[in-house]
Amino acid sequence: MIASVRGTVAALGPDGAVVEVGGVGLAVSCSPGTLARLRIGESARLATSLVVREDSLTLYGFADDDERALFELLQTANGVGPKLAQTMLAVHPPRELRRAIATSDFASLTQVPGIGRKGAERIVIELRDRIGSIDGPGESTGSGSGVVPVAPWRDQLAHALAGLGFSGKEATDAVEVVAADVDPDAAPDVSALLRRSIQLLGRTR
Repeated sequence: MIASVRGTVAALGPDGAVVEVGGVGLAVSCSPGTLARLRIGESARLATSLVVREDSLTLYGFADDDERALFELLQTANGVGPKLAQTMLAVHPPRELRRAIATSDFASLTQVPGIGRKGAERIVIELRDRIGSIDGPGESTGSGSGVVPVAPWRDQLAHALAGLGFSGKEATDAVEVVAADVDPDAAPDVSALLRRSIQLLGRTR
């Protein structure tokens, strides 16, 4: 298994990045929150998980090892594939996702596109006793993972929302709403803004 990659970010797209390692460009599928912290031309380390299918090999990338471990655990639940697991981590950070599963918070779980009430109940039943500490090992701030914030954050947030399937207008409207609460003198937490935007758009659909 490819546990991690470290190299120069060569390209960014709505649903992944290309990281150049030893002269080879590796395509890595990332959640919007992870993509929003990458900068083209800068070095980054991504924890990774290789998903093997009969017709494909897909490398998924994460800001830290904890996120990758939870991604792999989520897929052990019936009906949860890599795409849905990645979406769950795009909507909720690892700590919040663990809390939702451990406490049977179905309302939080059904905020994830693709998860209904029955799906949320199944995930809780199958993973509640295996989810581990709600606090987890701590959330990454980006300083130790080689993943750094990138400006302009508005563009990164809009591209991330587009990568999740929202229209350009929906993305623009959501960015404007969350921007109202951003301190202009501080670096915004793009991941938190992304989660808020997804929740906002989920309520308006």
